[in-house]
Amino acid sequence: MDFVSGSEVMARGAIRAGCRAFFGYPITPSSEIMALMAEELPKVNGVFMQMEDEIAASAAAIGASWAGAKSMTATSGPGFSLMQENIGMATMLEIPLVIVDVQRVGPSTGIPTMGAQQDLMQSIWGRHGDQLTVVFSPSSFDELFTMTVRAFNLAEELRIPLILLTDGHMVTLRSLADLRHPVDVTNRKHLTKDEASLPFRPNGSLVPGFPRMGEELNVLFDTLVHNERGYPTANSKKARRLLKRLREKVEASIDRVWDCEQSGPQDSDTLVVSYGSSAISARYAVNLALAEGDSASLLVIKSLWPLNERELSRVFEGRKRVIVVEQALGQLAWLVRPYVEKGSKLIESTSIGRPPDPFRLLKLIRGGA
Repeated sequence: MDFVSGSEVMARGAIRAGCRAFFGYPITPSSEIMALMAEELPKVNGVFMQMEDEIAASAAAIGASWAGAKSMTATSGPGFSLMQENIGMATMLEIPLVIVDVQRVGPSTGIPTMGAQQDLMQSIWGRHGDQLTVVFSPSSFDELFTMTVRAFNLAEELRIPLILLTDGHMVTLRSLADLRHPVDVTNRKHLTKDEASLPFRPNGSLVPGFPRMGEELNVLFDTLVHNERGYPTANSKKARRLLKRLREKVEASIDRVWDCEQSGPQDSDTLVVSYGSSAISARYAVNLALAEGDSASLLVIKSLWPLNERELSRVFEGRKRVIVVEQALGQLAWLVRPYVEKGSKLIESTSIGRPPDPFRLLKLIRGGA
């Protein structure tokens, strides 16, 4: 067991998942992840480089992945804003990549030293155009490790830039953790030489393989809408076919992507919904309520996008009160509002710059203000 910070847990998880390239630019409160990767990557023959800004960092991470390395970058709110166009490029080129956003109070430079959960909407819809990617958010110390590993695996399986959404409170926590247990690692699926002439043809699945670098293959990657050969096209039917496949490869994997935690009685009138570091307080409040004889249940959403509509409809069914706990002004509440049944009451418990107070949540569960 090691006594480590949340940042170190994520860095160690990335390396265990096979990450061998990290490009970043220092920004609070994500800088410790970058510093740890700078220290640890050379020990495993990995590459670290501090870039001139977040745009360059995300572009370099994309290039390293295209060249064959599992790559990663980490940033916070303002830097995450700068990365959006490159994340869209990685979506179009189907580049596996993990982007960690350590949320802090915003907008603009906000409060750099205070954690928050204000980038949820941006992580889902920050890019222009029709696009869909996966957003994960660890809600416990152990999940900082396991979900980082899972993020790298799923990014490779689906060939997507995957966003790992955490916050300043999670990465600065310190606790005992076992970071040496075995992990399952997904390796890249490669094209055969015969397949490489059409590198964007899925060949029986929605996800094509990757060409191997250095095999003298004539492969073009273009950020424009492209045909299966990789060449730009303005044909509307081919554009629709490509964009539809990019979306469907994620939607078809919803059962593998979806991850949540449920506790408490399914038939309770009150459902508490949360994610990330706010879920620590929500979990504590619900457990207190149950221990003291109150009826409440908890839903912690760990895969924030895409949502599993079937599962959410089942969990929200019959609830008279839904309490949404987050460190933002209603972003998670807006996301789950369509699943709150007509006539049910939606209560927003928000905090800015600090974790939610579990004892205040306990009062809300019991019907207080």
